[in-house]
Amino acid sequence: MKTFSIALCFLLLVTSCKFDNKPHDMNSDKANTIALVERAKAIHERVITLDTHCDINVKNFTDSINYTQNLESQVNLPKMNAGGLDVAWFIVYTGQDSLNDEGFKKAYDNAMSKFNAINKLVKDIAPDQIELAVTSDDVRRISAEGKKVAMIGIENGYPVGTDISNVEKFYNLGARYMSLSHNGHSQLCDSNTGEENDDWLHDGLSDLGKDVIKEMNRLGMMIDVSHPSKESMKQMIELSEAPIIASHSSARALCDHSRNLDDEQLEWMKKNGGVIQTVAFQTYTNTEKNDIRNKAIREIREEIAASLDTKWYDWSELKTLSKEEKDAFYEIRAKIIKLADEKAVQIEDFPSKVNVADFVDHIDYMVEKIGLKHVGISSDFDGGGGVDGWSDASETFNVTLELVKRGYTEKEIEQLWSGNLLRVLDEVQAVAKKMQS
Repeated sequence: MKTFSIALCFLLLVTSCKFDNKPHDMNSDKANTIALVERAKAIHERVITLDTHCDINVKNFTDSINYTQNLESQVNLPKMNAGGLDVAWFIVYTGQDSLNDEGFKKAYDNAMSKFNAINKLVKDIAPDQIELAVTSDDVRRISAEGKKVAMIGIENGYPVGTDISNVEKFYNLGARYMSLSHNGHSQLCDSNTGEENDDWLHDGLSDLGKDVIKEMNRLGMMIDVSHPSKESMKQMIELSEAPIIASHSSARALCDHSRNLDDEQLEWMKKNGGVIQTVAFQTYTNTEKNDIRNKAIREIREEIAASLDTKWYDWSELKTLSKEEKDAFYEIRAKIIKLADEKAVQIEDFPSKVNVADFVDHIDYMVEKIGLKHVGISSDFDGGGGVDGWSDASETFNVTLELVKRGYTEKEIEQLWSGNLLRVLDEVQAVAKKMQS
């Protein structure tokens, strides 16, 4: 049975309600609020909540420092328990580097370190608390046993190198989705980042990338289009015999960022039978609101960073840093943000954060545009994700609460949280079984 905290839910519910000027019974308002929260709580406990994108740091997967502890990380077992998050897709992420043997070797080694870390968590550190799933049946069985569920996604196909056999190797280690690029063109396909300067390497998929798509179909690994370019996505859909996913993207119509999907892409996803896992990343949820807040809070962050003998960097500035400098900054970034937020809240009329309501606006839009069966939920926690009200796994309930407030039924909420994604996984694996036979 799930246990979770609802510490923020009353505040979020009250602050998001709109009242008219007519007299009304405050006791009745309070009773209705309590009833709504209790209904949302019951739904949240019954459905399987699944987040398709949670980044990891291998330093948090050791015998002495690990996810059994309530670390600074946005996701760990105590936070998952507190918020009622059942399934976390842990991400084998590799940043883009040179397209040569040296780069491929470093990327492969990095990927293997993350596969090993995840397997260490489920096999050695906390096998009584969390288990690795590779099918939807696994997810339901493990959840019914009262344990948390780990699944594995690969962010960037760069570690595949030029050896296509690595795709099967990664599959056998538990990977059940992979994106063929990240920020920068890989050897497999173009990235969405090429849009900024209309600068492309392959004009979509490379020949090797096309072979990788076929291999992923054969194995039963979902194809993730959150980072590849629009043309890459189009070619993947044309080539794939199975539905695809966007593991952490939102609606471009509401937030004009190349990481989001425009209306044409949403229609492609609908026809393909895939699913878009709406992402709670502030920049991809409401860029304008986020930019206003960041501009106002930057000076505070810089002051706090200086007090900690470091320097503050916005996302756009990180590309100027070496890997070592980036790693050092990531170690302290969350602390700087937390301290700055605590200071900002004391300032009258300080610009507000992008919040859960802004995030669910994207769910609403895509449900209306292409149908509920093609929409899901993701956070991008520990990779820059999180919005006010869902800033880490401990606040997961607040997403369900917002959905209940907007009139979604329990069945619909179950589909959004896990049913749609698991349906695609089932269909991808069915295609693979057919191909293998």
